[in-house]
Amino acid sequence: MPNSQERAHFPRANLLKKQLEKRILVLDGAMGTMIQGYKLDEEDYRGERFADHDCDLKGNNDLLSLTRPEIIKEIYQSYLDAGADILETNTFNATTIAMADYEMEHLVPEINRESARLAREVADAATTQNPDKPRFVAGVLGPTNRTASISPDVNNPGYRNTSFEALAVAYKEAALALIEGGSDILLIETIFDTLNAKAAIFAVKELFDELGYELPIMISGTITDASGRTLSGQSTEAFWN
Repeated sequence: MPNSQERAHFPRANLLKKQLEKRILVLDGAMGTMIQGYKLDEEDYRGERFADHDCDLKGNNDLLSLTRPEIIKEIYQSYLDAGADILETNTFNATTIAMADYEMEHLVPEINRESARLAREVADAATTQNPDKPRFVAGVLGPTNRTASISPDVNNPGYRNTSFEALAVAYKEAALALIEGGSDILLIETIFDTLNAKAAIFAVKELFDELGYELPIMISGTITDASGRTLSGQSTEAFWN
């Protein structure tokens, strides 16, 4: 018997499939560059809640879903107004691995849930206004700031500052919160290391097994230069395989 969260996803999943059978759906654009346009300072990132946080927070864009949610909603809305069908959540760095830079690992579930909830709210309002153009939410799982395939130390090529297992744990925690916040899709995005992508897929599939249902998965990779390869050396075809 499906639980309430599972039942809530089925209608949107079916609607997404039907829309894809009829037309190309447009994904929104970059979040970071839009945030830069607001010229926010340290106080904007901190808000009242994190006024006394021990380290600098400027640049922690994902945190703005908690401290300046009106800005994130405004950006979401601007992409819908421009014609986007799918909103990406403001969670590019919302894993415990990336949030360690800001000493905010404990906030990862809350940031992911709230970012997805804000996107869900804006998307649903747009769908209500125009039911013939339903809007969807893609929960973003960013690449993290570490690579499982490449050593960060040129003098020690065998060294790694993360592992497949650590990545999988971080991705699974983030993915669960994105689903709880109302995501229709999970987007493993801007991948520069194929092994990181595998860890994310493994984590998401394991989570789906535990939940008893699945969401669609999207993956985007980063080609770093004119060689047509990822940072970890794969061609586009090799990355796909």
